[in-house]
Amino acid sequence: MYQVDEETFKSFQLVGQDLSNRGLIGSHAGNLSIRSGGKIIITRRASMLGWLTPEDLVVTDLEKEDSASGLIASTETDVHRQIYRNTDAMAVIHAHSPCCTALSIVEDEITCVDAEGMYLYKKIPVVECDVPAGASEAAIKVPPILKNYPVCVVRSHGVFAKGTTLEDALQNVTGTEQSADIRFKVKLMGLPIIRDYAAEKDFSNW
Repeated sequence: MYQVDEETFKSFQLVGQDLSNRGLIGSHAGNLSIRSGGKIIITRRASMLGWLTPEDLVVTDLEKEDSASGLIASTETDVHRQIYRNTDAMAVIHAHSPCCTALSIVEDEITCVDAEGMYLYKKIPVVECDVPAGASEAAIKVPPILKNYPVCVVRSHGVFAKGTTLEDALQNVTGTEQSADIRFKVKLMGLPIIRDYAAEKDFSNW
């Protein structure tokens, strides 16, 4: 039986705590995974990411769902599986980032207006799903976007971010949320942007 080593668990634990501490997930929401050879290590269904235990990590097959793990692995395991099968991701985080999610309800894409966001992300694509919290449609629509972008947001649901490690994916989750937060606050001010670099550089077409 595949055993998750202590270093891997510690990475899941620290990243889960960080997401929880930042308010990017609810108590039993969100999911984390890494690719390990022909396997995926993913958090258990309804696990508390801020208080993970070794028993909260489930090992499942990269290519297909197996009956044993399918009963306890995250309900969005197939989204993670299809991301790994169709992109260069080695780690995936799904979080309910408040500002990204809020802006996705009123915008078709979230262009970055702050310097760091413009440099790192340019924009955060918004994915439209008829059932936003369902895994089947997201498993089809999210991977093609993550071929070209490190993060996307399913409208009204939350973000999926990839990385080479969980810590790398966490940077993409927190970085885009920071940019979305700044954009959200700028919109709240109701004032014209003095210099809109996103428009000047035409980030919508990136």
